Amino acid sequence: MKRTTTVLLSMALTMIFSHHLKAQETETIKKDGLTLNFTSQDPTFDPALKKRMIETFFKVYPLLSQEYNPNTNKEVYFVIDTAYDGVAATGAGKVTYSAVYFKKFPGDVDVVTHEVMHIVQNYGRSNGPGWLTEGIADYVRYKFGVDNPGAGWTLPELRSTHSYKNSYRITARFLAWLENHDNKGIVKKLDSSLRDHTYTNEIWQKETGKSLDDLWKAYSEKPAL
Repeated sequence: MKRTTTVLLSMALTMIFSHHLKAQETETIKKDGLTLNFTSQDPTFDPALKKRMIETFFKVYPLLSQEYNPNTNKEVYFVIDTAYDGVAATGAGKVTYSAVYFKKFPGDVDVVTHEVMHIVQNYGRSNGPGWLTEGIADYVRYKFGVDNPGAGWTLPELRSTHSYKNSYRITARFLAWLENHDNKGIVKKLDSSLRDHTYTNEIWQKETGKSLDDLWKAYSEKPAL
């Protein structure tokens, strides 16, 4: 009986270990000169969602590269992390996604769009403000996202409590307004200055003829996109 129990326990441990290894396997996909390495630590991660994430990467990443930084990474890593309790984090060509978040919000595939823009940005130790970095990434999601409506994701209407320093969607809407009001190309210029570390507050005056605060005042008075 003891031997049988030992054998069964050994078989169970082997199955668990094999299942864990399978969950950790990395799938490498190559297309149009790009390589995506996709690793999931979650054996229950939805294969349909994985497929959508991969498709989103290969649709959006080349567009962002062409628009903002042709020298961006040609090899990217996606990791579905069961221990990460945020939404996603990006660094050194690797995006870590929360398995828990995607279980709650499986329709939010454009998290991919936002995060891979951080790879394209590649600002390093930028002298620019963090609110602008995140605002640009959400502006790009607004412009290039493949299914923002499916995630219920939109740019928020302006409120009196808002500031351009609020980052993310609030800053993104301000940037979209600038692009639509005689400042086409401003996001690209800001992005470039952050990447080559030439950004200063004076860039707003130089490129638009108005200070950042004056631009926000004009936006606040007539915020329609």
